[in-house]
Amino acid sequence: MRRFAVWVGILLLSVGCSSKSSTPAAPPVADVQVAVVEQRDVPIYGEWVGTLDGLVNADIKAQVSGYLERQEYTEGSFVKKGQLLFQIDPRPFQAALDRATAQLGQARGQLDEAKAGLAAAEAQLSVAEANQGRAQLDVDRYTPLAKQQAITQQDLDNAIQNNLAAKAQVQAAKAQVETAKSRIQTAQAEVQGADAARETAALNLGFTALTSPIDGIVGAAQQQVGALVGPATGAITTVSTLDPIKCYFTVSEQEYLDFHRRYDNPQSVEAERQRLDLELILADGTVYPKHGRFEFTDREVNPRTGAIRISGLFANPDNTLRPGQFARVRFSVRSVPNALLVPQRAVAELQGNYQVDIVGADDKVRIQTVKVGDRVGSQWIITEGVQPGQRVVAEGLQKVRDGAQVHPTAYQPVSAAGK
Repeated sequence: MRRFAVWVGILLLSVGCSSKSSTPAAPPVADVQVAVVEQRDVPIYGEWVGTLDGLVNADIKAQVSGYLERQEYTEGSFVKKGQLLFQIDPRPFQAALDRATAQLGQARGQLDEAKAGLAAAEAQLSVAEANQGRAQLDVDRYTPLAKQQAITQQDLDNAIQNNLAAKAQVQAAKAQVETAKSRIQTAQAEVQGADAARETAALNLGFTALTSPIDGIVGAAQQQVGALVGPATGAITTVSTLDPIKCYFTVSEQEYLDFHRRYDNPQSVEAERQRLDLELILADGTVYPKHGRFEFTDREVNPRTGAIRISGLFANPDNTLRPGQFARVRFSVRSVPNALLVPQRAVAELQGNYQVDIVGADDKVRIQTVKVGDRVGSQWIITEGVQPGQRVVAEGLQKVRDGAQVHPTAYQPVSAAGK
């Protein structure tokens, strides 16, 4: 009896062990990080490659031929408007100016002589006219007396001849006056020509001093002291205004048309352009601290590239930005109201379809197919498939499956985790 009880106990223990070992163990609960679906108005940014250029780029060229005598600036420094940059040897031009000045003085002397000759001719004309007047009076007085035989006919004939001679002298004096006037006109023309030659010589002498036409940063010298320069030499250096500085970038024809179609008239388009807030992302990835503004859109679309050039202006008080730099221009092209946002890490792509893992109130996972829109930074706009406030798995997607129980914690973005 006792042995039977022992065998019964062993059998029961064996059955119990067998029953316990055949039940599968529950899977462990996965730890995941979840993010809440956020709803807000989202600006959509566009980004384009840009090239920096000076607001004004003034090429310094020689307008007269000569040898560079000296350089008066430090390359790469800031120069003021009117500051001397190069000096061309001025001696030949000073000599030409002195010669032109002397010729002008000589022409003015000849003009004075011509004026004096006119005065003398006019005086002679006055004397001749007076003499002719007296001779005419004699003729007028002698004519009736000769008829009365109070005087001889010879006296009347002499008076008539004297009057004719006086008239001839008047005509000769008038011709001398006209000749003097002609000489004055010739002398005046010579004075004007000499004055113009002197002015040209003075300008050429002034052109030997190559000065900056603007305030700005001056570049490296393309010609050295002692070089022969002239109008055909090309730019000797360039001065650029860098504050503000221009940034040229090109947008596609489709982007250009899309922007314009959002507004009813040119005035609203221009108003929106002036409201654009441009950001500049430099070559090292840093964002330039000063925002820019729209300047102009070019007049034509490039037929080879199908793009149109746009210019923006950025303040550059420290002259940090320089012409020729490449940067990326970014600004908001439109806004999506009440957009639903999730981290990009929460969206999985499978054969062209997108899905997220939604964590319900019972901490169980439900896989949901969604439709996606624009990417905004590290987030993705979801246009269909989620609701505001829902929780989606952002970290640990590989640990979960549909219907799995999870242990959710708040999502820590990479930047916040210091990675």
